[in-house]
Order: sequence, then structure tokens, then C-alpha cells
Amino acid sequence: MGQEILEALMVKSDGVYVDATIGLGGHTEGIMQKAEGCTVIGIDRDEEALAIAKERLKSGNLHLVKERFSNMKSAVNALGYNEVDGILLDIGVSTLHLKADSRGFSFMKDEALDMRMDKAQKLTAAEIVNRYPEKELADVIWKYGEERFSRRIARAIVRSRQKKRIVSCTELAAMIESAVPRRGRIHPATKTFQALRIEVNKELEELQAAIGEGAALLKKGGRLCILSYHSLEDRIVKNAFKQLAKEGIFNIITRKPMTPSRHERIINPASRSAKLRVGEKI
Repeated sequence: MGQEILEALMVKSDGVYVDATIGLGGHTEGIMQKAEGCTVIGIDRDEEALAIAKERLKSGNLHLVKERFSNMKSAVNALGYNEVDGILLDIGVSTLHLKADSRGFSFMKDEALDMRMDKAQKLTAAEIVNRYPEKELADVIWKYGEERFSRRIARAIVRSRQKKRIVSCTELAAMIESAVPRRGRIHPATKTFQALRIEVNKELEELQAAIGEGAALLKKGGRLCILSYHSLEDRIVKNAFKQLAKEGIFNIITRKPMTPSRHERIINPASRSAKLRVGEKI
């Protein structure tokens, strides 16, 4: 939804924009091509992503910062900017995390359970799987994966780890597959892996905090654009925007979220669940 994002941000050549989840730099590249001369502050907590973005985007008007997007205001202020014209948050796991070796995000790869977006943090998916009590593990899988077999999966994990530590993605995926029935083409481990990733990176707490940070950082007329990929994220964005509107801080531009065109869904199947919500600072 690159074009829709550029239009929603209303990018201009003298503007200052924050790509708070810069990842591999695709959206920032679009912003800088659309409005030559603009300034972009790219934030990510993944050093590997920042290194790739730096190599891809060679511009004097680009600042790259290793930081959580929940701390974007202090990161931007430290660069000398008190307010910005637009902010983009593209929430969710990136191609880098799913396809790069040794990151432990995919149940299709025989590698160590990790799932950390910031490799400097201590908590990994392996620690959750092998140390969380059964009830807490089930709660995580239910709350963040909306998995109706959460208790059965948690029970199977606990039984398995009593025999030996669960260390690899494929090992966990196979164990889940043997514990719950397959539903259509979706792998039984899909929702559990989503839940573990969200818990490892505290993604929903980060998102909630980032919306407040973004609202405080925007100048009058500036826009906050958030692209989410599942109902848990979208619900947080929807409710936060409503609260900001109620407080007289935001004007909600998208009463209903924007979704990808049929053409985009065909050429980019990963975009099929994307929802874009836009708020404007009053």
C-alpha cells in the first residue's frame, strides 16, 4: 500500500517524517523519491535492518536511529527536531525476520527459537517455551494468537519440555502439529508462533505507547499512519484514535481502515490482511 501511504502522509519536499519501523527501507525510499529534499528519521530496534537500510538509502537527509518506536519522541528530539510533519508505523514481522537465517521466527526453518527483533535483549522464544508456567503459556497463546487450542498446546509443550528442552522452530512446530488438528492449509503452529513473537517483543505494549508518542510529536496538521496486519493490532489503533479524537487531539481521516486493492493482493499476497488507519493532529 505504498502509494496510499504516501498520499495519506501528504509528503512535501520541506517536510520532516518519521519512519518508526524502517525495516529494510522500502517506505522511506518511497517518501524520499516522492518528495526530494524532505528529511526522514528512520527508527528500528534491529541493527541488521538498519545496516541494510543505510546501504540502500544513501542520503544526507536521512537519520537512522536504533531505538524502540515506543521511544520515538525522545529519539527525534535528540536529533534537534521538536515536531514532525508525519509518522509511519508499519507494524508486524518483516521479510528480514522471516527469511534471514538464525533469527528463529519461522516454523518452517530448523533453527534456534529466538524471535527477538533486538538481539541485545535477553528474552527469547525458547525462554518462554521452556520456562513459562503452563497457565501463563496458555494465556499468551490465547491472548496473542487467538488460538482456541491454547490450553492443549501449552499442555503438550510442558509435557515435551519435561523430557528435554525445546530448542528449535521445527521441533516446536512438529510438536504442535501432533497435538492439534490441522485446519485447512494453515499450519497448526501459525497462531502459536505469532503469539510467541508478540510476547518476546512486547509488540502490543510497544504499539500502544508509540501512538501516544506519535501524537505528542506531530505538529498541527501532521499525520500518523499505522499499517497493521491482524485484529489485535488494528483494535488497539482504532480505539487509541477514538480516544485521541474524543480528547480533541486527533481528527480521524479513515473512519474505516484502508485495505489493499485486488491487484495488490494478487501481486503481493502478504498484503492481504493489511489495514491502514490515519489520524491528523488538530
